[in-house]
Amino acid sequence: MKKILVTGGNGRFANELKKIKTKFQFLYLNKMELDIIDFKSVVKAIRKNKPKAVLHLAGLSRPMDVHNKDINKSIDLNIVGTTNVVKACSMFKTKLIYFSTSYIYPGIKGNYSEEDSLLPWNNYGWSKLGGECAVQMYKNSLILRVCMTQKPFVHKEAYANVKSNFIYHEELAKIFLKLIDKKGVYNIGGKTQTIFKFAKKNNNNIRKIYSKGEFPLNQNMNLNKLYKVLK
Repeated sequence: MKKILVTGGNGRFANELKKIKTKFQFLYLNKMELDIIDFKSVVKAIRKNKPKAVLHLAGLSRPMDVHNKDINKSIDLNIVGTTNVVKACSMFKTKLIYFSTSYIYPGIKGNYSEEDSLLPWNNYGWSKLGGECAVQMYKNSLILRVCMTQKPFVHKEAYANVKSNFIYHEELAKIFLKLIDKKGVYNIGGKTQTIFKFAKKNNNNIRKIYSKGEFPLNQNMNLNKLYKVLK
């Protein structure tokens, strides 16, 4: 059984992953057991548990405006913290699996492949790209650029003119298990559609809104590389 240490073990995606029966032995560690801001804490956790891989989920996401209001927190958790995890994994030659985001793409032309140029359109995207830069330097790694959200859709309104690849955590967890042994970069998400169309499937009361520039209109990714794995 392959042992995988999970940072951010109490997070939303980790809680969905816990529901799935799998051949992998996931070790879900909370902040008290592994603090990514403290390099020694990361080293101690890996040395103690001797995992075959580290699934790095810990970090800062919502609310999005926190990345503007408190850039120090955003930098510490998403850039410095990820850098500590990369350095520790490199020390022990442990594989690293990193959850990045589709927000690192510009969101202008859409259909972004893994080889396309990157230009985040908000501070959250920049913080995740900062972490990804460190992971890219460590070749024993898997980077997943995900477009995910929790179910039910947490907002009462959704953009009817913004295309994306949103997928719920529970669906992503099943796909993720088929990618664990891969390396490199993969776009991960659902089919291209407007955010409103995605949200409306599970909530007929969702209200339409339209981005007037605050959200880029074409955030959708090319998922062909993912589909080849899932065949």
